[in-house]
Amino acid sequence: MKQFMLVSLSLLAVMFGCSSSDDGTTEDDNLLGGEAAIDDGDANAVAAISYSGWKPEVTTTWQWQLLGDVNIEYDVAVYDIDLFDVPQTTIDQLHTVGRKVMCYFSGGSFEEWRDDAGDFPKVVLGKGLDGWEGERWLDIRSASVRQIMATRLDLAVSRQCDGVEPDNMDGYTNDSGFDMTGAHQLAYNRWLANAAHERGLFVALKNDVDQVRELEPYFDLQVNEQCHEFNECDLLAPFIDAGKPVFNAEYRRSYVDNPSDLCNQADAEQIRVLVLPLDLDDAFRITCD
Repeated sequence: MKQFMLVSLSLLAVMFGCSSSDDGTTEDDNLLGGEAAIDDGDANAVAAISYSGWKPEVTTTWQWQLLGDVNIEYDVAVYDIDLFDVPQTTIDQLHTVGRKVMCYFSGGSFEEWRDDAGDFPKVVLGKGLDGWEGERWLDIRSASVRQIMATRLDLAVSRQCDGVEPDNMDGYTNDSGFDMTGAHQLAYNRWLANAAHERGLFVALKNDVDQVRELEPYFDLQVNEQCHEFNECDLLAPFIDAGKPVFNAEYRRSYVDNPSDLCNQADAEQIRVLVLPLDLDDAFRITCD
């Protein structure tokens, strides 16, 4: 049995480009406590996969609701809804009235309430996300994490989603519990975008504003939160310049009471802004369209 395990580890080293030590373990196995890691090498070496499916434009309208029964009455082009929780009948109804469906899931964090939560090895679960109970950062260097995300993309295809919005794609900038770098994040985000395109899905980059220029060629749009509140909207210009939309949600109470200045700025920047409740439950919706 020990001999078989050593051979298996050697095969993993060949498959994932990991260096091995004299005892048969790889450097990345030691790093992840036995969980195989992906060694992407130069993050710039992975080319964007060509995608010929439907793509949103700078002027494309949208609605974002992740909690509660989805209100399908908004006259918008794209609905951003939860991959797991929304009934198939809702997706079918949205398609019937001509809407594109973008399905949300977390690409960078573990959520203990998801149907596939038991598939994650404990070693890939990091520190909790501040303010989000039951949610923990993932070690995106893990081969297992990529396999689970690939399965989620397959689920999106089977549920007839038109595109996907993987969330929490900036773990390297947070206190995740893992020694992840910007290069690790670039490699993972590019992999996930390519995997979505391989399946005929358009894909949104969620936040990760510091790597927008490097990632824009791989993604079809940007979904952002609070770029106006945090004065980060200028960092998203590469998407607009490439003819791709920026969907931005704002939550500040002052925007609810008086959205005119926000909307004037968003109009000048060509950003598609919604003022929404933080729970994204359709309690209210203010649009600058």
